[in-house]
Amino acid sequence: MTSRRLRGLLLALVVVTVLYAAACTNGGSGRGRDIGGGGHGPATGGAEPSYGAGLGSASPGASTSASAGASGSPGGAPAGGWWKPAVGQTWQWQLTGTLDKSVAAEVYDVDGANTSAADVAALKSAGRHVICYVNVGAHEDFRPDAKNFPESVQGKGLDGWPGEKWLDIRQWNVLEPLLTARFKQCKDKGFDAVEPDNVDGYSNSSGFPLSAGDQLTFNRRVAELAHRTGLGVGLKNDVEQAATLAPAFDFAVNEECARYNECDELKVFTSAGKPVFHVEYDGSTGSFCSKTKALHFSSMKKKMNLDAWRETC
Repeated sequence: MTSRRLRGLLLALVVVTVLYAAACTNGGSGRGRDIGGGGHGPATGGAEPSYGAGLGSASPGASTSASAGASGSPGGAPAGGWWKPAVGQTWQWQLTGTLDKSVAAEVYDVDGANTSAADVAALKSAGRHVICYVNVGAHEDFRPDAKNFPESVQGKGLDGWPGEKWLDIRQWNVLEPLLTARFKQCKDKGFDAVEPDNVDGYSNSSGFPLSAGDQLTFNRRVAELAHRTGLGVGLKNDVEQAATLAPAFDFAVNEECARYNECDELKVFTSAGKPVFHVEYDGSTGSFCSKTKALHFSSMKKKMNLDAWRETC
């Protein structure tokens, strides 16, 4: 073998060795995100989303512990998903007055705009989960972002609620960025989920020819938007469409299903392991608690102004 051929073989061996080493190094890192299913919620804590098991309901203690490890903050969403409450969890719903953080409830539902990040953090440090009340189906002229809603999407006023007008939910291209900003505010303040209100405009005199199909489309879009933001989401009332919408939502919030004899329509949630957070305004707790306990609802009596007062079953 000539020295020239020997040098050629040695050079070839060096090149092969270098290429092999580079391939081994790249094989263990630098892989791009390859996530199927359309993306149901951003990752937290730098982890990639996981759409399998492990995102279901848990006791407040277990959920808080798992969340702290995944997202670095007590009560946050598990990595790659969003918080899902458990059937039977106790709750407090307060939208007016000075927030009472001392109520012995596992879940708080409070106003997203009027509740500070510090209040949310205080509740979560005490082991509570916190739901963000957001009006998605009606315009409220007293909200900081009220001017961002064009007149073209504002319809008739809501009976009994001055300053509120139904929205044209068909105009998703207009509403999506506005609702995205509201949901992001909830997320940034540390909330675990959202309670989107007034998602039944089709069954009211809204000023728009809304159909049941329009409502189903809008409500599903709202649920998807919440999940995409990393938040759990509840179906507010809209009992007539509960069976169809339950798969898209993580829980339900209901007013007066006992009074209107509609509670059975919400069994689809608890049967699927999703809680129903329920209130009645009239009558005594004895008039409805036996019924809703049998359905495994989390029920209480509240004043209609939804201040701190509550009487649980």
